[in-house]
Amino acid sequence: MTIKGFRFSAVEAAIKKPGRLDLALIFSDVPAQVAAVFTTNKVQAAPVMLSRDRAKNGSARAVLVNSGNANACTGDQGMRDALSCGRRTAEILGLPDEELLIASTGVIGQQLPMDRFRAGIQPLVDGLGSSTLDDVAAAIMTTDTFAKIERRTGQAGGVSYQIEGVAKGAGMIQPNMATMLSFLVTDAAIEPALLKSAFGEAVEGSFNAITVDGDMSTNDTALLIANGAAGNPTIKTGTPEAAQFVDLLQEIMLSLAKQIVKDGEGATKFVTVKVRGAASNADAKKAALAVANSLLVKTAFFGQDANWGRIIAALGYSGAQLEQGRVEISFDDVVMAKDGIFAGGNAEAAGTEVLKKPEFTVAIDLHLGAGEGAVYTSDLSYDYVRINADYRT
Repeated sequence: MTIKGFRFSAVEAAIKKPGRLDLALIFSDVPAQVAAVFTTNKVQAAPVMLSRDRAKNGSARAVLVNSGNANACTGDQGMRDALSCGRRTAEILGLPDEELLIASTGVIGQQLPMDRFRAGIQPLVDGLGSSTLDDVAAAIMTTDTFAKIERRTGQAGGVSYQIEGVAKGAGMIQPNMATMLSFLVTDAAIEPALLKSAFGEAVEGSFNAITVDGDMSTNDTALLIANGAAGNPTIKTGTPEAAQFVDLLQEIMLSLAKQIVKDGEGATKFVTVKVRGAASNADAKKAALAVANSLLVKTAFFGQDANWGRIIAALGYSGAQLEQGRVEISFDDVVMAKDGIFAGGNAEAAGTEVLKKPEFTVAIDLHLGAGEGAVYTSDLSYDYVRINADYRT
């Protein structure tokens, strides 16, 4: 089933170097609503500042996005360049400037190559409809090794609608609006307040629940655009149709988030850190993040070393309420520590076997309350260092 009322385009503008798609456009043929979330980093790229301001009114028709250059820490010139690119694109599309949002990803601190960027805009607009959302997913990649895309179909009032989403990210991945770009589109008609609340809730359980390296970007942007072109009765808060929409959106965004972690720079493991028995859900998240971001823990995962001591140490400095003598740690179903003490016996050998798998769960029970939470992370390998040591060259 094809999503209605949206057209896509992607071209090669050689923004960083030739040989790949790096400039993309998402366009709604009809007026549309937008929900948006941006980085919480105090250092923010020009396109983030521009799009954050424009998204406040809750409507948008188009998204212009490039890879290869972040247009971050580029001063007044960077903002002028973002405005200029947006203005030219909106003019050709016949839109007010405010109806077009802009996103960028790539190297920080370099001015946009405006001659190449401007040269790509006309063919980009001319090509609307000749590309797919899959092409957009390819155009926004940087150190990603594969394009990240997900789709779902729902129904409201007997009318089918689509939700589709893409994301990019492999390094500089840290919660609080995880370090990435993500663009989601739906042809469902939905109440604006519901669109915003559903998106915020889904971000918290997906993009804000992943980490690769604990680093936060200057360019994080996640957008959800809804144009109602499917023709369904408007989905309203508190209805079964609303519950289905929320579930589908969460499924898509969690899948995209997990794809980012699985594509983590140099990653060989996908690890779910699941905490229960915390004093609160917030404490559970703190504890899980501390474990997921610990360099010692992540290198142990890479080395398949069942070193649970590094995990309990991370829990201890996480800021979460904790009583050492109550902590229980398991690798999948292998109990490594109980009551804060090594489980003994065959735990070491069995735990090592778990860590040999490409995907596993670190299950932690603090035995203090009903709080629970999960964070998705990767290991830290030699290749992570190699990729990031050579990123600009």
